Amino acid sequence: MTAPKNVRISRREGFNAAHQLRDASLSEDENRRLYGKCVNLHGHNYAVEVVVSGAIDPSTGYVMDLKRLSDLVTAEIIQHVDHRNLNTDVAWLHGQIPTAENLALAFWGRLRPHLPQGSLRRVRVHETEKNWAECSGDG
Repeated sequence: MTAPKNVRISRREGFNAAHQLRDASLSEDENRRLYGKCVNLHGHNYAVEVVVSGAIDPSTGYVMDLKRLSDLVTAEIIQHVDHRNLNTDVAWLHGQIPTAENLALAFWGRLRPHLPQGSLRRVRVHETEKNWAECSGDG
């Protein structure tokens, strides 16, 4: 059996933020029908998981230093969104409805330029223990 060429590693970070799901182009009734109680300002204890893959560096035994990945996630995402209103306080989210799906895509876009080409495999955003959204590099 041949050993895999790539290994995946993951880091999970948490943040707390408020948001409301609302489309400014819709009426109040349409927003309530579409988003239910989430049309009201409310908060979540989010978790974001980032998966990176690559070959193991024989000199370190790492695909990537997980402390470096943690620092990157903190600098590019957490410090901007923690204890913030995602609708109003985060410039790079303006114009987006801050669903878990849109957050996953935005977080991917924040991380991708700082990682080796093709190494970012997945960004998953847990809005609750039961609900999450993810985007991945494999389709």
